[in-house]
Amino acid sequence: MIEPRQPLYQWGQRMRAVIDLINDGSYPDMPADALLAASGTMGEIVQVGTHVDSGTPIYLVEFADRRVIGCLEEEIVPV
Repeated sequence: MIEPRQPLYQWGQRMRAVIDLINDGSYPDMPADALLAASGTMGEIVQVGTHVDSGTPIYLVEFADRRVIGCLEEEIVPV
């Protein structure tokens, strides 16, 4: 079993997307490859979890349009 990595960010932190966040097919009610949040879009972490198989932190970020998107650390930065 892989030891989970400690998250760098915490619940409630304001974040900014550093890349365009594109639907990989896992976001419901949106076509695959749809733009979910453009680079520079601001949001807030509403939950922090861990990917079970890899131990990677996953951040659920609510962006301005009330869309909640799962993000990796390299996809977001604190504001």
